[in-house]
Amino acid sequence: MTENTTQLSPTQRRALRAAAHHLNPVVSISQKGLTPSVLAEIDRCLKAHELIKLRLYGIEREDRDALFAEICSALDCAAVQHIGNLLVLWRENPKDASQESTPARRRKEPPATKKQAAARTEARNRKPR
Repeated sequence: MTENTTQLSPTQRRALRAAAHHLNPVVSISQKGLTPSVLAEIDRCLKAHELIKLRLYGIEREDRDALFAEICSALDCAAVQHIGNLLVLWRENPKDASQESTPARRRKEPPATKKQAAARTEARNRKPR
């Protein structure tokens, strides 16, 4: 495989393999091979999920490693695992500064019935003994 910019330590790779175990393949590569539309779909899936599985159909064993390396170098992602016709890819999503600085909002309580509102008011007005 060619050298890609995203390298994983063995511990990271093991954790990602375990996380990918239950995933279903989200992209299939078949007869036409790695077309620009397939690359765009893989890129969209990586942006949405970070960790994805690909399934290869009808691609010879010798060509799979080259295809795996080509995808990783084109999309700047890490090769996690290659078993048979399944490929697992990972790419960390870039964090926006706006997302990190905005705290999560709490949801407002749903409107209460008269009975629930009365019970809440009574509970607030009770004095501890």
